[in-house]
Amino acid sequence: MTERSKDRASWIVVLAGGVAALQVGKLPPALPELQAEMGLTLVQSGFLLSTVQLAGLSLAVFIGLLADGMGLKRSMVRGLCLLALASGLGGFATSVGALLALRAIEGLGFLLVALPAPALIRRLVSPTQLPGMLGVWGAYMPTGTALALLLGPLFIPTWGWSAWWWLFALVSLAMALWLDRAVPADPLGGAALAGQGAWSRLRRTLSAPGPWWVALTFGMYSGQWLAVVGFLPSIYAAAGASGALLGVLTALAAAVNMLGNMASGRLLQRGWAPRSTLWLGFGAMALGSTLAFASFTEGSPWLRFAGVLLFSGVGGLVPGTLFSLAVRLAPGEQQVATTVGWVQQMSALGQFVGPPVVAAVAARAGGWQFTPLVTVGCCVVGAALAWAAGRLLTRQSA
Repeated sequence: MTERSKDRASWIVVLAGGVAALQVGKLPPALPELQAEMGLTLVQSGFLLSTVQLAGLSLAVFIGLLADGMGLKRSMVRGLCLLALASGLGGFATSVGALLALRAIEGLGFLLVALPAPALIRRLVSPTQLPGMLGVWGAYMPTGTALALLLGPLFIPTWGWSAWWWLFALVSLAMALWLDRAVPADPLGGAALAGQGAWSRLRRTLSAPGPWWVALTFGMYSGQWLAVVGFLPSIYAAAGASGALLGVLTALAAAVNMLGNMASGRLLQRGWAPRSTLWLGFGAMALGSTLAFASFTEGSPWLRFAGVLLFSGVGGLVPGTLFSLAVRLAPGEQQVATTVGWVQQMSALGQFVGPPVVAAVAARAGGWQFTPLVTVGCCVVGAALAWAAGRLLTRQSA
């Protein structure tokens, strides 16, 4: 396979991640119709939103281990097929229980796609291109989420939520076929070799400091990011925004995150130290969240929104850099997907803990003005963890 073909294949891998992210982001726009049709309560809606993260919270490191064992490309193809099956069946669901079960299956499919992708990109591109492509890969989640948030309100009122589910089933299946044809096969014997000593590989991953530093740093990022962006619709609705304006403001806050992800790859390629991009990202998140929620900006709604864009946009430097570090600090070639799985598990833990903590602080304070106490605290801890990861990387490179 030529270098140009491998470059094209690496972009297809990124696109497959975006398709998987669409499956995660397809639910929020459909919630109003599901609530009307099935009588979903607010608590049931919350469970539907979080169930897709259940696999990541409990099984991500093991799914990464499985992906290492079955082969990277094979894992992604099977994950896309599982997403297509669950989404296709979901369109026929008539009960909340069925939707919850299928949503959990979609979470498994998502992990089978997302976890091996960085290692597969590493296999396809040259070392000089790797930081840039991993920065692009880091944008797959906000890109897919923002696209679903934008398209859902246009599609669902006309065609219904079931057709929305079936559409993504077809997209996932088409993506599986495309990836299967366009991406080189896993090396002969690689899957069988990787399947040997699975617990030994897991122990090697979790006994190394690098995966822990990267994973904990990602948790500090993801928890506060989801808390801020996830509550934006409620915050803006309370401030009087509604309809298309509400959707555009929320989608834009998610979409700018992909610019930071892509910029991280460019900066790393130009010689920036990962510690520097992480510190810049966490610093922007601390400043942005302060502008967005502190009481002294209460009379300046557009300054607050600028703070949100700063928080999400420049904060996007963090995940893009961490994906690069996860590949570089994995204990070995056969532990990359497992390392990314551990990072994903800590990310899911952050997303599970962050929003309730922010909500509890807001409820206690009677408003969102003390949100920066949580976000700035996460940024300080994240910056300290980034320093530790940077020291480890320096020692490895010496």
